[in-house]
Amino acid sequence: MLLALAQWLALDVRTFSVFNYITLRAVMAAMTALLISFALGPWMIRKLTALKIGQSVRNDGPQTHLVKAGTPTMGGALILTSMAITTLLWADLSNAYVWVALLTTLGVGAIGWVDDYRKVVHRNPDGLSAKAKLFWQSLIALAVGAFLWSHATLPAHTEVIVPFFKHWVFPLGLVGFMVLVYLVIVGTSNAVNLTDGLDGLAIMPTVMVASALAVFAYVAGHAEFSKYLGEPAIPGAGELAIFCAAIAGSGLAFLWFNAYPAEVFMGDVGALALGAALGVVAVMVRQELVLFIMGGVFVVEAVSVMLQVSWFKYTKKRFGKGERILLMAPLHHHFEQKGWKETQVVVRFWIITMLLVLIGLATLKLR
Repeated sequence: MLLALAQWLALDVRTFSVFNYITLRAVMAAMTALLISFALGPWMIRKLTALKIGQSVRNDGPQTHLVKAGTPTMGGALILTSMAITTLLWADLSNAYVWVALLTTLGVGAIGWVDDYRKVVHRNPDGLSAKAKLFWQSLIALAVGAFLWSHATLPAHTEVIVPFFKHWVFPLGLVGFMVLVYLVIVGTSNAVNLTDGLDGLAIMPTVMVASALAVFAYVAGHAEFSKYLGEPAIPGAGELAIFCAAIAGSGLAFLWFNAYPAEVFMGDVGALALGAALGVVAVMVRQELVLFIMGGVFVVEAVSVMLQVSWFKYTKKRFGKGERILLMAPLHHHFEQKGWKETQVVVRFWIITMLLVLIGLATLKLR
């Protein structure tokens, strides 16, 4: 909206043409999202508290978490609200990639909202069934895959790029591409959700990964930079930097309220949506494997749950008694059981993510 206004004003006052630069609008988007979240945050927390939308804490989890029972949840709605408003304000709304990213995020966020609403308001501990969540996530992911395949203009737009290797590029057919899109969007969505178990644990890695993806989006949308760095040129993808900046800004503001001891929790409405947002951007800028690197914390958290559940079921079926690999899953709870304080786990996972993001960014040049 503001871009269209600036372009109209630039017809008479050339100064406004500066808003055509994606870099400036990305900075403005981050700041706008930050301010919107700061402005709405206290009101939303009071509203959630008044409605008694509080987090329930599982009895078989760490005992130190029992004091968190009743803390307002579904705070991810704050992130999605500020992110959506900011994107609509600063992005080029004629850009299809922007709408794909925004609608995917809000669509998956709606799934999380229904799940949270049933758990908290209807007091249904199961919320939305796992099958139902997976069905709707899959439907959205496959719709994204079909759209991107039908709008691909170059072979590079549907190829898998292996980081650090200049000539390791593998073309995908329709089935392979659809499977890849599905795994990245649905997998990242659920991985971020599993990571969201400690105060501030999921949101800061999300901010860092989104910021890095903004760089990849800008490079992909810039013909000269993409050619120089050996990345696929994707006309229009640069606008996704605005979307990523909006995620980063709203995420940082949410961290203000979510830092230990948290005043509000993200809930599935935020975690599922943010994971899907990272996944869909990575797919559109052809950086799925780089996302796997940068989001290594999310990957390990998800794998820890899968291994724990699989091993427990296998040993119970084979030996009659289930055994566990970890003291508790996901992985962050394992370290808590080992004696790490919650803040130690969170900050150390942040540091690991920062290192992984730097490695991911290094792939821009080291090819």
